[in-house]
Amino acid sequence: DGILEPLEQEHEKKVIAEAVEKWKMEREARLARGEEEEEENIYAVHEEESDEEGGKEREGEDGQQKFIAHVPVPTQQEIEEALVRRKKMELLQKYASETLLAQSEEAKTLLGL
Repeated sequence: DGILEPLEQEHEKKVIAEAVEKWKMEREARLARGEEEEEENIYAVHEEESDEEGGKEREGEDGQQKFIAHVPVPTQQEIEEALVRRKKMELLQKYASETLLAQSEEAKTLLGL
């Protein structure tokens, strides 16, 4: 009936504020003792192995698992070359005549390109 919702919101705000205050106090206590604050690496890749998969684990320099690509990933140079080829084709189609394009394709086939 809408009676509990405002009460729950107030209680939730109080609980969150208490949790934040507790965390801040614990953090200050750790820093006062001289312990360094250790942040969690949110970019770490964690694989879950199933019984069916007997995959090899590879660990990185910091002891965490490395990401392994199972498909060929193009290099930066290959990507740039593909972009240049596409841009050239767009410009040729925009500015070149049909006969020039046909001659260009014929020359490429004769040269084996």
